Amino acid sequence: MTAPGVPAVPATPAGAAAPGRWRRPRTVPRGLLAGDPVDVAPLLLNKLLVRHDRVGRIVEVEAYRGAEDPASHAFRGRTARNAAMFGPPGRLYVYFTYGMHFCANVVCWPEGIAGAVLLRALAPVSGLDAMRDARAASWRGAASTGGGKSTGGGKSTGGAASTGGAASTGGAASTGPAASTGGALPDGDTTPVPKGLPDHQLASGPARLCQALGITRELDGADLMDGHAGVRLLDDGIPPPDRPGVSGRVGIRQAGELPWRWWVPGDPNVSRAKAQLVGDR
Repeated sequence: MTAPGVPAVPATPAGAAAPGRWRRPRTVPRGLLAGDPVDVAPLLLNKLLVRHDRVGRIVEVEAYRGAEDPASHAFRGRTARNAAMFGPPGRLYVYFTYGMHFCANVVCWPEGIAGAVLLRALAPVSGLDAMRDARAASWRGAASTGGGKSTGGGKSTGGAASTGGAASTGGAASTGPAASTGGALPDGDTTPVPKGLPDHQLASGPARLCQALGITRELDGADLMDGHAGVRLLDDGIPPPDRPGVSGRVGIRQAGELPWRWWVPGDPNVSRAKAQLVGDR
């Protein structure tokens, strides 16, 4: 179905040689998201994440496979905090990490089986001024509260349980007292946000992405299909790349070698483009 209230967006991703015709985005089918996160993740590349008037194209993702993945927040089972990971598919799983950052995941697999795709970076499409203002406001808020790393209770970007009280990204157990951020903090989110922040830094990294779109724990469990919570996952016809960039996952302490991170090659918004491997999965 065509998504109401969403402006048409260019049919050519950011960084492409020339703009294409304009298309009205459609809601991503829930059935597409009911598969294995490892299969779903690369298919989400070039889809649109919409938060009111702010729109970004997904250009970097990571997969987390729940009970089978030691880097997943659901590796040790269901809790009140990770409940959204258990579905149904098409929900948003949002968690808080390091006492100051949020990270957003698209829930996969049938209801009752935990799995998710971490959204690591967006290419801004529209609402850039609002994104820039939101990034600046988030940084000012963190600075005023003295926000920093949590050493015993924050979650990292993917959802795994840590052995010292903090969750790591995707759901797996971490071995240290503090949570792994899956790249959120190393991607530069504790640095000042200048007035003229470049477009490619607005949503480059999972924490920046949430800041730019105003995604917080209040949206945990939101249905990305119906958009009632003001956040949607849409498709404007741009397919995922035939040969996405592929690498191990970022910032986790276990199973980081698994090639479950994908990105759009050459996109300047990708948070970390170290070319461990570029090619078909």
